Amino acid sequence: MPFLGAHESVAGGLHLAFDRLRQVNGQALQIFTRNQRQWHPQPLTASEIALFQTAWQECGRVPVASHASYLINLASDKPELIQKSITAFAEEIRRCEQLGIPFVVIHPGSHGGDGVKIGIARFSAALDLALTETGTKVTVLLETTAGQGTGLGSRFEELAAILELSRHSQNLGVCVDTCHIFAAGYDIRTHSAYEQTMAECDRLIGLKQIRFFHLNDSKQKLGSRVDRHQHIGQGEIGLEGFRNVLNDPRFSNHPMTLETDKGEDLQEDKENLAILHRLLQHDTSS
Repeated sequence: MPFLGAHESVAGGLHLAFDRLRQVNGQALQIFTRNQRQWHPQPLTASEIALFQTAWQECGRVPVASHASYLINLASDKPELIQKSITAFAEEIRRCEQLGIPFVVIHPGSHGGDGVKIGIARFSAALDLALTETGTKVTVLLETTAGQGTGLGSRFEELAAILELSRHSQNLGVCVDTCHIFAAGYDIRTHSAYEQTMAECDRLIGLKQIRFFHLNDSKQKLGSRVDRHQHIGQGEIGLEGFRNVLNDPRFSNHPMTLETDKGEDLQEDKENLAILHRLLQHDTSS
């Protein structure tokens, strides 16, 4: 059975994300290890690391991933931004190492108008520099994207090219965001459409590369190339799409986290996770 959870806030301390996860009955966690809107956040303190480890242990060592800062663009057409991004991503990897977090999710970035091929080459080279600098055992998960603007990663072919170009492919994997792949044109709403999408992913990337999921419905239509998350079953994907993902035996041990709005007292996380659990149990009354 997949591990279902959410991206939780670390307001007040990293360790408090586990308290919030317990409040929503979650089994997997995604966090920002630092403010995702800052280039130079403060280093982790020994106290923060110790509190995080204790809280994680008390929470049963649930699967945890970090999400890299949205500022980072390793495919940028601006050399100074690439260098800042390499430094920031290396720092993110080091924080994951300090905390013991095995996965860090990153968007493949934006090529800025220079084209997909050039953008992929820049991203792969910059990613390799960050990984060489850290010598890490942390697994970097390339997130599927919706394809807005000049963003990379909306096609399985693009992720496959990064995996092939990188000299650190053993440190790489993929995070599938359901909203993003749907907005990019990959249908998962029916069983046959879902199987076709996964067959294409397997052919180009290999399903073994998928290590993590973001479960988000989509406010926009199939192929819209617009990234707008919606609550489970309230968007264009619908409940059947999530039933397909949740009951796929190939992903029965994968962490899957929500990235939807939380509402007051995390109520919307609770409701979304309850719906997912019902779908997992094949409750057709949902």
